[in-house]
Amino acid sequence: MREIVEIQVGQCGNQISSKFWEMICNEHGIDQEGTLLNGEPSLTEKINVYFRESSYGRLVPRAVLTDLEPGVLEYIRASPNGRLFRPDNFIYGTNGAGNNWAKGHYTDGTDLLESLLDTIHREVEACDVLQGFQLSHSLGGGTGSGLGTLIYAKLAEEYPDRINQAFSVFPSLKVSDVVVSPYNCIFAMSYLLQDCDFVNIFDNDALYDICTKYLKITTPTYGDINHLISYSMSGTTSSLRFPGQLNADLRKLAVNLIPFPRLHFLTVSIAPLISRASMPYQALTINELGQQLFDPRNITCGADPRQGKYLTATALYRGIIPMQAIEEQTKKALSKNSANFVEWIPDNISFSCCDMAPKGMKASATLLGNTTVVTEVFRRIYEQFCAMWKRKAFVHYYSGEGMDEMEFTEAESNVLDLISEYENYQNAKNDECDDDAEYYEETK
Repeated sequence: MREIVEIQVGQCGNQISSKFWEMICNEHGIDQEGTLLNGEPSLTEKINVYFRESSYGRLVPRAVLTDLEPGVLEYIRASPNGRLFRPDNFIYGTNGAGNNWAKGHYTDGTDLLESLLDTIHREVEACDVLQGFQLSHSLGGGTGSGLGTLIYAKLAEEYPDRINQAFSVFPSLKVSDVVVSPYNCIFAMSYLLQDCDFVNIFDNDALYDICTKYLKITTPTYGDINHLISYSMSGTTSSLRFPGQLNADLRKLAVNLIPFPRLHFLTVSIAPLISRASMPYQALTINELGQQLFDPRNITCGADPRQGKYLTATALYRGIIPMQAIEEQTKKALSKNSANFVEWIPDNISFSCCDMAPKGMKASATLLGNTTVVTEVFRRIYEQFCAMWKRKAFVHYYSGEGMDEMEFTEAESNVLDLISEYENYQNAKNDECDDDAEYYEETK
């Protein structure tokens, strides 16, 4: 079995992952004690990807929970689902990161690192064939960004042939109360660039707008936003967890979505996306799902994909949907949105389908897109970073933890280079390839 180990870091990472485990337990028919309530083969065939069976017959999540302060982990431990997790997989400190990337990455985070890596090694040894790691975190705080990137650096070093996938929540002025979140985010992005295989972007700006404008939630809470993220995580992992007509694993996803190693920041679109009150009136068809996937309102990244170009995309469908209907819808989507795709990658939409729809629904879909429009998110955070860095605001908190000011400049340069790379490929044309081909023929 191709197993995945989930690592949840910091307050945000633990909260969204806790909701994710609650959601997939519900989908697989697992109760709060880890008991399988339904032995239907379609639910259990691939259950070992995210769960392992103890000698007492209970199903235990392949999860490592960590934070630099005990509050959130103690809350999860005391929650109804807290008994699901192995008790010694809760790894936490006492002081907290104080919203400081350097404390999470260089000082307090390193104090936890040895016990954290021992726990991860133990989970890996319990796997038959490890597929990779899945890390959930926020880039705005100190623990998720600092300790999260420290963990990824170690995993890339110790397990270089395994896929590292991140579910990363980018900060927003509408939701975040962390003034230095642009610093933390830019530092974290430098490490995600080199140590992660692909990053699923969740932008709090977009999630907040989805809750208020389309789900009709007047005052969204963190719980509402976390539910949206966990729903997206459930959709992106569905073909890893359930059998289907056409399935994908992490490596296949990476091969289809990542044309260049550094350009691995993915947007997520979810469908259907309608308020609870409107749900009974919605006629949900494969065409409707396909149209919603490319609707700017359904994307969890605060940018309009029509302003950029898709390099690649993968549509992940759930439910009993004929493969012919999915193929036809994929062709329609590519034809209708052809102006939003680069022309020099042929057939740049792939798809997979698993037979199990989410609880209470007949079908759903998730689109992972590698689009150049993510530069809008990067640029927004970069501008906030520059506004503070130009005046050296708050820098003393970071230098006090051992950071050199050169690291600010390097992180800034890395993000600017990334933005430039995306823009270069967005503007690339097919005729450039023709020119290269002509030059090759002339020099033969």
